[in-house]
Parts: sequence; C-alpha cells; structure tokens
Amino acid sequence: MASFGWKRKIGEKVSKATSQQFEAEAADDTDLGDDDDANWVLAAKRRKEVLLEDCVRKSKELKDEGANLAENRRYREALVKWDEALQLTPEDATLYEMKSQVLMSLHEMFPAVHAAEMAVQRNPRSWDAWQTLGRAQLGLGEIALAIRSFQVSLHIFPMNPEVWKEDLSWARKLQEQQKATKTGSVQALAKGKELAQEPIPDYDFESDEIVAVCAAIAEKEKALSAAKTMVIVSASGTVETVTEQDNCPATPDETLFIRAR
Repeated sequence: MASFGWKRKIGEKVSKATSQQFEAEAADDTDLGDDDDANWVLAAKRRKEVLLEDCVRKSKELKDEGANLAENRRYREALVKWDEALQLTPEDATLYEMKSQVLMSLHEMFPAVHAAEMAVQRNPRSWDAWQTLGRAQLGLGEIALAIRSFQVSLHIFPMNPEVWKEDLSWARKLQEQQKATKTGSVQALAKGKELAQEPIPDYDFESDEIVAVCAAIAEKEKALSAAKTMVIVSASGTVETVTEQDNCPATPDETLFIRAR
C-alpha cells in the first residue's frame, strides 16, 4: 500500500539566480509593451494634428477665394466657398462675420443677423463681429439692439472712429426720429379723442337773440308762401314766369298752357 508524503511546491528547486533572470526578462517585456502603447498614442495624436492643420490650411484657401469673389460682387459664389470653409473650421468667427456682410449686401437681413450672432458667440471679443451685428440689426429696424451692439464694439475697441462717428451716430439719430414720430402719433390720437369727447354747447333757446332770429325766419317764410312763382310753357313753346297770388280768382286755362314745375 502506497504511503502519501508531503509534496514540495512547484518551483521550490528553482535557483535564486534563475528566478531573478526570469523576473528581469518579464520586466523587459512589460516595458516593450508600454513603449508600443505610448508610440501608438503619439502616432494617433500626431495624425490628428496633421489632419487639423490640413483643415485649417484648406479653410484659409476657401476663405481667401470667397473674399476675392465678394470683392467682385459675386456674393452667391462667395457664400458657397465660406460654407465649405465652415465645414472644415466651424469655430471660425471671421467666416460668419464675412457671411453676414455679404448677406446684408443681398438684403437678406434675417440670415445676416443670424450669421453675425454666430460670429459673436464664437468670439465675443471681436469688435468687428459686434459692429456687423449692429448693422444687421439696424437693417431689421431693431434700433435699440443695434445701439447696444455698437456700444459693445466700442467698449472692446474705444478708438474706432467708424463705429463712433458713423454707426452709433446714425443709430441714435434714427432712434430720436422714431421717438418723435411716436410722440406725434400719440398726441394726434389724444387730440382726436378730446375732440370726439367734446360736449355739445348748452344753448339758451329762450334768449332774446334766439327769439328774434326765429321771428325773422318765420316772417320770411310767410312772405314766400304768400307769393308763389310758376313757370308756364305755352303750346307754341313760349316760356313765361307767372307769380301766383293766394287771392288769385282763377288759374290760367289749362287748354292753352302747360304748367312746368
């Protein structure tokens, strides 16, 4: 019958030197794996940077092409170029600001305001974007909003004479005219209401003057009714005006005359 004895653990007979060599080789393999991972991350990062650089370069080319087209008044073609550039660099505030200018030239004010707002959102420190936004708002008749946009533009670049002397000055002038027009309309409406609500004068119909006038009118009517005038046309075509008195004994013979009233 076989007897069971205590079993040694596997590797117990491995020498210390062999164990250290194995651990060193395993550490080298781990370092190689870490290096491969790091190289892969660096390669992907570099590839992304190259792609971004290509997008920026291509976007700048499209931006310049659009600017040349806009200078030649080929606005629709310029918009196409800038839309392509925005697909590559959607955070470029300058592209939106340029689009807004061209849309204003095409009298498309709502899209112009939207493009200028996109430019301001992407670069709130751009005085150009705020100025363009103010001009687009002015084109829509939003004078108060335009004045605020011009003021922000001046706050960013206080020494800009164009915004101060032209844009803001013109907007304030329009605002004064608008206020004057509203004030005149309100005053005219109020005056019309006062006239409509004005009470009828309370005349004294029993005064001596009114009684005298009524008596004079009655006398005149009495005189007119006393003498009646008629136009008589004879059968031969002769026209004669006859004054008929109330005490006239007889009227003209109707066989000889035709009475015309």
